[in-house]
Amino acid sequence: MPALHRRTFLRGAGAALSLPLLGAMRPAFARVAAPEQPKRTVFINGSLGFHGPHFFPKTEGPNHESTPYLKLIEAHRGNYTLLSGLSHPEQSGNNGHASEMTWLTSAPRPGLAGFRNTISVDQVMAQRLGGTTRLPFLNLANGGASLSWTANGVNLPAEGSPAKVFKQLFVDGSPEEVRRQVRDLSRGKSILDAVSVDAQRLNRRVGPRDKAKLDEYFTAVRDLEVRIGQSEGWATRPKPQVDREPMEDVADKADITARQRLMYELIALAFETDSSRVATFSLGAMNAPPSNIEGVNTDWHNLSHHGKDEEKIAELRLIEEAELKEFNTFLTRLAGTTEAGGSVLDGTAALFGSNLGNASAHDWRNLPILLVGGGLKHTGYAAHDAENNTPLSNLFVALEQRMGIETDAFGSSTAAGVRGVDL
Repeated sequence: MPALHRRTFLRGAGAALSLPLLGAMRPAFARVAAPEQPKRTVFINGSLGFHGPHFFPKTEGPNHESTPYLKLIEAHRGNYTLLSGLSHPEQSGNNGHASEMTWLTSAPRPGLAGFRNTISVDQVMAQRLGGTTRLPFLNLANGGASLSWTANGVNLPAEGSPAKVFKQLFVDGSPEEVRRQVRDLSRGKSILDAVSVDAQRLNRRVGPRDKAKLDEYFTAVRDLEVRIGQSEGWATRPKPQVDREPMEDVADKADITARQRLMYELIALAFETDSSRVATFSLGAMNAPPSNIEGVNTDWHNLSHHGKDEEKIAELRLIEEAELKEFNTFLTRLAGTTEAGGSVLDGTAALFGSNLGNASAHDWRNLPILLVGGGLKHTGYAAHDAENNTPLSNLFVALEQRMGIETDAFGSSTAAGVRGVDL
């Protein structure tokens, strides 16, 4: 049957009534269109860096030679782009690891006098998605720093307990627990309303500098009100069922591989059930040897400052290879899980890297940035200028656009995208 014309009218004696948009007015193929695949992004940071000579090939393009680290994700060749020669400008801070604070923001001079951070790219995405999913974002860390920052430059606390997040996502509370949660959320919202009224009254009595501070405060209050409203809506909805026993946290804090494995599984479950579409994950670091990695007996932080000592580099390689293996397991799981439109990995852009290029020298230039999946057009290896780095924020703009955000700039960006990755 042919579709009705969009401008169909009901006509009577001397009158005409236009109809609303009806299903019959759409072409037949549009009425049975396949659901659009959700787009997701995960940012994964190793704050102690990755040894560049074991990561970067010598030749560019899809047919680049293998390297000790890339061979561990060889199964995904053709679906990744490794980028070198990227960084944020002006990242010298109050200590050698300060650039971790700005890895997802690009704010200059981290931690120095007058420094104020800016919003992280994951939070821009989370704001765009709003209450689409049960949790607007996951902010996870294995003892490392939180990577997420609000528009007011406030660091959002990271969650280090996968068991706690698993319960939030997949374990239904009792009816009384649900009622209590809704009641607490409603109470929190009414308190914010009262505080907002008082703050606006105060705003009329203060000078320009204080007005600016109050504007920041109002923004934070509004953001929190939105989050509370979103949580209220989800509190009474049944949680998705997953074929997995409730998670238990890894007791051994030095067992980095087991801890990373559990966090990756949690992110995978959240993405597979569409319980969240944005995640950040700080892999963690420590001033001690990781346990359960045979051949490693030296403090991890000390190994990252190897000073080209071959014995230290050999131990460091064992740790970093263990991390790449866990990342590969995560990728393989997403690639093997199907949904509307393809695999979960097709819908997920996974960015794996570090805020340090040469951790031994606390050098924040020439960062290792590995982007996998996401339905992007990948080119294998793209080496940007090692002397005049391309802004990492250029890549963030492209990732925002991929998530449906209409923008052509973020942080220190100079362009909307980078050579080597196309939407």
